[in-house]
Amino acid sequence: MSEKKWRTAISTHIGHEAYVRGYNLTDLVGRISFPEAIYLVLKGELPTEKEAKMLDAIFVSVIEHSIAPPSVIAARAVASGGNSLNVGVGAGVLAFGEAHGGALEGSMKFFQENADKDPKEVAKWAVENKIRIPGYGHRYYKEYDPRTKRMMDMAKEIGFYGKYCDFALKLEDAIAELKGKRLILNVDGAIAAIASEMGFDWRLGKGFFIIGRVPGLVAHVYEELTTEKPFAKRLDEEKEVEYLGPEPRELPER
Repeated sequence: MSEKKWRTAISTHIGHEAYVRGYNLTDLVGRISFPEAIYLVLKGELPTEKEAKMLDAIFVSVIEHSIAPPSVIAARAVASGGNSLNVGVGAGVLAFGEAHGGALEGSMKFFQENADKDPKEVAKWAVENKIRIPGYGHRYYKEYDPRTKRMMDMAKEIGFYGKYCDFALKLEDAIAELKGKRLILNVDGAIAAIASEMGFDWRLGKGFFIIGRVPGLVAHVYEELTTEKPFAKRLDEEKEVEYLGPEPRELPER
């Protein structure tokens, strides 16, 4: 028998019944929470109560961060052009990249590859080679990221504070000692360390950010569609645009 073109271990249909990781979807409805269902589809098994609580906190911590991020600007601008909610949200998701949402994946990869090393040696290598480690630094928070503190406190309380969290915070101190200024462990770095403690592969990093942030994008696009006029995000060229091209000129005769 030849292999089928598409293969998956995530879900299937038996008759007219949907099964997710072996569980009848109807049985799951009303009996497990949304974070528990997310854990199930990502990891293949139902989470413990502590795992579900930690994952829930991770998603809440990234759900919204005001109107300024590129994803929200893109989502609302596209909706303003006369598009539907799904198109606006899709545009917002497409705006996620290395500078916006990518730090979580990069940080998870870095921690999973280096957490067994001496943080001081890793910091020395990074500073000497001018390597920017994802998950450190924030444009607003200079002493500490309050979201990071909350997440780390929860990790200790629930039981997910281990070698990755310890390494992440010790690395922050080691970098500060070498550079003479603190690059704080931001919320992406904190989530990366905790998700690594939970056994998630670093390639799910961007997925965590997408799952957590989409509800915020839905809210923004809905607000744009219901409270703003179409094309409301058009720039005022006189006040907001600086033209750097040539002055008006005549087209030469051919």
